[in-house]
Amino acid sequence: MRRRYGLIGFILKSLPLLTMVLFGSVVSLAQADQGYPYEGMVVIKTEKSFKALADDLKTSIKTNKMGLVTRASASGGAAKAGITIPGNLVVGVYRNDFARRMLAASVPAGIEAPIRFYLTESSDGTSVLTYRKPTAVFAPYNSDDLDVMAKELDGIFEAIAKGAAQ
Repeated sequence: MRRRYGLIGFILKSLPLLTMVLFGSVVSLAQADQGYPYEGMVVIKTEKSFKALADDLKTSIKTNKMGLVTRASASGGAAKAGITIPGNLVVGVYRNDFARRMLAASVPAGIEAPIRFYLTESSDGTSVLTYRKPTAVFAPYNSDDLDVMAKELDGIFEAIAKGAAQ
C-alpha cells in the first residue's frame, strides 16, 4: 500500500533537498556527520598522510597474507574529472580459503565478502583508517562455523590495521 503524505508532508519530506537546490550545500561531505551506524567499527586516527596510509595498508595486507580484492576511490574519480575532494579509498580484503569456509557455513553471508577498510583524509593532512570487525560483519548469520572463522579474521584484520597505521 502506498502512503500519501499530502502537500505539507511532501514539503517537509523534501525540505532538505529543496534547501540544497536553492541555497547550495552548506556542509561539505568532509564536514558531514562522521558517526558510524554499526557495532564493531574500529576507527584509527593516524598522523600519516592519505597516500602514506594507502601505501602502508597495501603492504600490510600482503604482509598478513591476505588479498586486496577491490579498490574504489571517489577522490580518485573526482581527480580524473578535475575536481579535488578529500582523499577517500575503500579497499576490499579477503582470501579464497576464507571464502570457501564462509560459503560452506552460509551462502547468504557471501554478500559480506570482501571485508572493507575505509581510508579518509582529514583536513589537517592526517588520515583515518576504519573497518568493521569480521565478527560484527558475520554475527547476523547465526552460524557457529562463521563465528569461528570471523574470530580468526578479527586477528588478521587487527594486524593489518596496526601494520598500516604504525
